[in-house]
Amino acid sequence: MTVLASENCSSQYQLHQTSQPLDGNCLLILIILGKILLNILTLGMRRKDTCQNFMEYFCISLALLDLLLLVNISIISYFRDFVLLDIRFTKYHICLFTQIISFTYGFLHYPVFLIAWIDYYLNFSKTTLPFKCQKLFYFFTVILIWISVFAYVLGDPDIYQNLKAQNVYPYQCPFYVSIQSYWLSFFMVMILFMAFITSWSEVITLVQAIRITSYMNETVLYFPFSSHSSCTVNSKKTLLPKFIVCFLGTWLPFVLLQIIILLFKVQIPAYIEMNIPWLYFVNSFLIATVYWCKCHKFNLRDIALPVDPFVNWKSCFIALGIHDPEQTEKPTSIIIC
Repeated sequence: MTVLASENCSSQYQLHQTSQPLDGNCLLILIILGKILLNILTLGMRRKDTCQNFMEYFCISLALLDLLLLVNISIISYFRDFVLLDIRFTKYHICLFTQIISFTYGFLHYPVFLIAWIDYYLNFSKTTLPFKCQKLFYFFTVILIWISVFAYVLGDPDIYQNLKAQNVYPYQCPFYVSIQSYWLSFFMVMILFMAFITSWSEVITLVQAIRITSYMNETVLYFPFSSHSSCTVNSKKTLLPKFIVCFLGTWLPFVLLQIIILLFKVQIPAYIEMNIPWLYFVNSFLIATVYWCKCHKFNLRDIALPVDPFVNWKSCFIALGIHDPEQTEKPTSIIIC
């Protein structure tokens, strides 16, 4: 694998040349099919009682676009050479479509991260639209983001030159790696690392006290220590170790994967790297940061907390009482992960 250096290449992406011939597009189809199956599995595993938010709409749109890409390259791969609407499609277009998708996905990490954070921040601030208007707003926001990024990719002269350069290498298909995902992953891992260092003793104490039980038809983690049951949110210092345990209890394998990718500088094509598990990982991180930043500004009786599809953050604020008939300990604090 060699890196094609280009002075005109934008800092938002990197171009990598593979020695894989275009005839190996079956491998590309299998990779995208595996990604779609992973997307479907993730969507099926999420909680169904989640409220409407920007990230949910974007995840669904990403799954549909992946499916559309798979259908397109499968049709081209099957017919190999055909004309549709006076446009001739060949195996070259399999690589071209994948390149365009890679550029598009590569530019989406920062905008999606920023818009999702603003969405949750406004929800906590009670600055929301009526339900029907909110759904339409999310829908058109997602459509606008996709159209804007596609227009930028197709209209940028540097990207056009990189796509046109494919004619020089007719038997090779370059793929693109987004620098946005690298720095976003680096940022989140560093925040988690600093949070863990800050409260490592409290985190270890919580982990050592973890018990697993069933509560209201859910598998829950609970910690046998006394806590004050109050509807007023605790301090940031008290909540931080609970957030870390809840987050890592769900996403620890994904955090380890991100650390490996960062340490070994693994180059992952952008059309693979932008996936629904990654987006839900980012989503949980965003919800936790907004909770922690605004924990002292709201009362649990007054607001309905957004529901994370994979982590129940509300239980970090409210200590539910469970009495073990075999023990005489005080009520335990519940965290559902």
